[in-house]
Amino acid sequence: MQKRKLGNSNLEVSAIGLGCMGMSFSYGPAKDKTEMTSLLRAAVERGVTFFDTAEVYGPFVNEELVGEALAPVRDQVVIATKFGFKLDPTGEKKWLGLDSKPENIKRVVEASLKRLKTDVIDLLYQHRVDPSVPIEEVAGAVKELIAAGKVKHFGLSEASAETIRRAHSVQEVTALQSEYSIWFREVEEAVLPTLEELGIGFVPYSPLGRGFLTGTIKADTKFESTDFRSSLPRFAPDALKANSELVELLSEIATSKNATVAQIALAWVLAKKPWMVPIPGTTKLNRLEENLGAADINLSKQDIEEIEAAASKVAVQGERYPEALEKMVNR
Repeated sequence: MQKRKLGNSNLEVSAIGLGCMGMSFSYGPAKDKTEMTSLLRAAVERGVTFFDTAEVYGPFVNEELVGEALAPVRDQVVIATKFGFKLDPTGEKKWLGLDSKPENIKRVVEASLKRLKTDVIDLLYQHRVDPSVPIEEVAGAVKELIAAGKVKHFGLSEASAETIRRAHSVQEVTALQSEYSIWFREVEEAVLPTLEELGIGFVPYSPLGRGFLTGTIKADTKFESTDFRSSLPRFAPDALKANSELVELLSEIATSKNATVAQIALAWVLAKKPWMVPIPGTTKLNRLEENLGAADINLSKQDIEEIEAAASKVAVQGERYPEALEKMVNR
């Protein structure tokens, strides 16, 4: 597996990482712990060194899974986790809003360190920007944690260009994690130029459009009530029917490259900038191997133009989040 550095930092990771959320959270019931432990270790054996989790995934159980599975190879991997949600102590609801107050950040880090079975978090993201706490205070709290040796690198998620600049002026931001794929390119307008200017790495989540760009989701696909895609406007039946045209166009390109649609979607991200590291998630070994195969696909400038020309013919239908969640991004 090829390696990449996130921006100007010294944080080097595999060119493709592994998003671990779906193993415990959001995409139906939590998967079998033994099976997921085997999958995580199989990823390491295949050269993956970058693993993404968060306290809210579960909550808590995904960090526990990742920490336990990777403990035997802890010195070989980079673990990223996140803070920023106010979690319901009763467990009745997953979360009660946002909380990036410095005292909460420090409390969360102590708990995450225990669950991850480690003495330092390699990359700590603010999961969502909290409008009630100045980003300078957030960056300052993480700066103190870095000085204390409990965190190595600071990251943001779904932050605007202005917020990134303000945070970076207090504590160097190593990486931004936001949604990005051939299906969703909003960050190209202001965010990506800012990252390039400041030397910040980019970690696209959902580079396969939450499974849509694998070609396995059809207009009549039904999602379980425990699968959060059942509530996403972009995955409503009418939207899926309209959006399927994009997959059909990408399928033609994939066939010409002797690749799958998913591999072309990931190869497109990898070809955009050398400081981008996508983190597709999966719970299946064959899908993991398929995704990692994208690193061996070299797309030319002409290939990129062809893919983007095909994508431009399709007006994607449906917002990516319900209104309440949409308000938590790009701020």
